[in-house]
Amino acid sequence: MNQSRPAIELVRAVLGDTCRDDAEALFWLEKSLAQEIEPFHFFSVTLGLSDNLVYQRAAEWAGLAFSDVLPRDLPLMAPVTRPEALAEVKSVRAELYGRDVLFTACGLTDILRIDVQARDNPDLRHKICVVPPRALRAGLTDRSAALLTDEARTRLSRRWPFASAHLDLSLAKRIVFVVTMLMLLALSVATPFFLQPVLVPLMGLLLLGPAILRLVAGLRAWFSGDLLPPPSIPDEDLPVYTVLLPMRDEANMVRQLADALQRLDYPAEKLDIKFVVEAKSVSTLHAAAAELGDPRFELVIVPDSRPHTKPKALNYALPLARGEFVVIFDAEDIPDPDQLRWAVGLFRDQPELDCVQAELVIDNAGDNWLTALFAGEYAGLFGLILPALGDWDMPLPLGGTSNHFRLQSLREAGGWDAFNVTEDADLGVRLKRLRYRSGTFSAQTREEAPVSLSAFLNQRTRWSKGWMQTFLAHNSRPFQLFRDLGWRNFLIFETFVGGLVASALLHLVFLAALALRYAIGLPTGLWPSDLWSGLSLLILAGGYSAAFAVSILGLMRLRRPHLLAFQPLLPVYWMLTSIAAFRALYELLTRPHFWSKTPHGLSFGGRSRRKGPKL
Repeated sequence: MNQSRPAIELVRAVLGDTCRDDAEALFWLEKSLAQEIEPFHFFSVTLGLSDNLVYQRAAEWAGLAFSDVLPRDLPLMAPVTRPEALAEVKSVRAELYGRDVLFTACGLTDILRIDVQARDNPDLRHKICVVPPRALRAGLTDRSAALLTDEARTRLSRRWPFASAHLDLSLAKRIVFVVTMLMLLALSVATPFFLQPVLVPLMGLLLLGPAILRLVAGLRAWFSGDLLPPPSIPDEDLPVYTVLLPMRDEANMVRQLADALQRLDYPAEKLDIKFVVEAKSVSTLHAAAAELGDPRFELVIVPDSRPHTKPKALNYALPLARGEFVVIFDAEDIPDPDQLRWAVGLFRDQPELDCVQAELVIDNAGDNWLTALFAGEYAGLFGLILPALGDWDMPLPLGGTSNHFRLQSLREAGGWDAFNVTEDADLGVRLKRLRYRSGTFSAQTREEAPVSLSAFLNQRTRWSKGWMQTFLAHNSRPFQLFRDLGWRNFLIFETFVGGLVASALLHLVFLAALALRYAIGLPTGLWPSDLWSGLSLLILAGGYSAAFAVSILGLMRLRRPHLLAFQPLLPVYWMLTSIAAFRALYELLTRPHFWSKTPHGLSFGGRSRRKGPKL
């Protein structure tokens, strides 16, 4: 007990009136050590003490100076040159009034050691200034903004010198791609008139190939059932988990998001939650700053620089991640409380896994017919198709949120492509090219579908453009792509992604050609007159039927039969998707890296926060 006496005295000084006696101080100290968490941080999170107060009391106990910020204009003795190590920096030296001063976010053990050393060297107390860890990281981030911005923009292209939307999407390549797509569309219109033995199989490959893959994947996942949660892991064995929250112009969503994350069933002291906000989004910055009274939250301010994309913001914050694992949530997300625990269990049970995608579920499906159809699309994609692709070890086009990574694997893969506007799909393909393993699990994240036509078209235009970017960038060196993926996954990528791009464009072309032929008195072709017209109708019917079936199976799996009544409107939904795809072709030429922001918090009827499939 005598050896632990200084530690108990320090703990009592830090806890103040919240600690009644030595026994209680020892209890809290041992509890923090059992969790393998720095005691000061543990006290702050668990007992509701501000980190400023905790570190100020610790500094006063040791007779050290205290500052709640790292002074902005203070010249550092050794500037940060390795941004990937920024989260681990605990001390920096600076020159203050001609004297070398150590600014340090020291922990309890460090304070005790300094106190012992200062007894023999009293001048030491005048050379050390205690700074809370969040303040130290914020100060270092501010000083390293130029370096972090450069890394956020160029890290991937340096580590991955091909398949980059920055380097491999030259104007010439984009023009060739657009012209090729337009030629394919022209050939599809010409199919009833000539070269049918060639063009009909080509149309079948573009339309029926992806449809068959989606249908087989959907049926496979439907009959295999959901993955059961892994055994629960004790709190003391859980690692620190980083949560990145990229936000721009979403001040109205900050409180809801913070509330959802505060309900996570995960030790609060092991959560590293970062609001990642663009500097020019002033109202969102103020809203996020208002949540910093909770020591789990930090604010990372992303400087105003091009491109103004979500992946660039994530890359900027990635060096600051302190967890063993990292997950991304969007502003409107409401994740299941046990999602992080489940993810840790999967990573621990399956060491070969590097990324797992949670299931995204639309919880404002009742707003109108558009949100109902959006919900059906998500139910099929995230509930059926992606789980099957993951189980088959195929390229997994990730969703833009609720994807969980081993931090080390994500950094090794180069992070996100700052110039790709569907960074999630691109990263899923790149992980497979680098032989990393991705999978899915059934923990849910509730999301908000666009409620207006304009918001839907803007969002889908960005998605379509991103798929085009991903397809074009990864095919910039097709032989390298083939070697990386192997023949099976190469064909899956070409069929699934290429077919997705082409089929989205073909919906509108098919309807326009049908209307034109009817208007000028030509046969519409809706009734087969020969072998080739019959095959064309079979291909068309097969493609549309597969899409219907996947949506219906997905909704039935979620036990949402009330949304089935909207599914006959899917052809209208596909027509809107096709309009967005044509807009994406235009933007691919004119502004390839423009990020159309989707507004959130506009649901007409409110959103459910209940856990479970019945939403």
